[in-house]
Amino acid sequence: MKDVLKRIEDYFLGRDRSMDVWAPDVVIEAPFAPPGQPRRFENRDAFVAATRAARESLQVRFESLTWTAVHETTDPEVLVLEYELGGMVLTTGKEASAPFVAVLRVRDGQIVHWREYQDKLAIAAALGELPTLDAYTQS
Repeated sequence: MKDVLKRIEDYFLGRDRSMDVWAPDVVIEAPFAPPGQPRRFENRDAFVAATRAARESLQVRFESLTWTAVHETTDPEVLVLEYELGGMVLTTGKEASAPFVAVLRVRDGQIVHWREYQDKLAIAAALGELPTLDAYTQS
């Protein structure tokens, strides 16, 4: 599993964008996605296609990933990860970080299921988007 954690870190920090840590048929879920954004992707290609524009326009350079906890479960394929992504907001130069929790299933060295819970308030605050986030809650 340490190899998978390293590959996740390399992906998030831009050291390896190959996406091969995720299986081609991976299911990726974001249960707390804002209204209008997908909460489930059925495979790696669908995820890449659906999120390409958002990733390219994201004005953040991720500089650190800290594993705050790695929980093994009774199922040897399932891990619960707690981590913090930190970086710089390129438009302001502000350094910020946000906590995440992911529940994943790993099989044959690839992630076959990823469910991620993000602190949307921390992310919105770092990007200066709290008014936008507030508009979501009012609709």
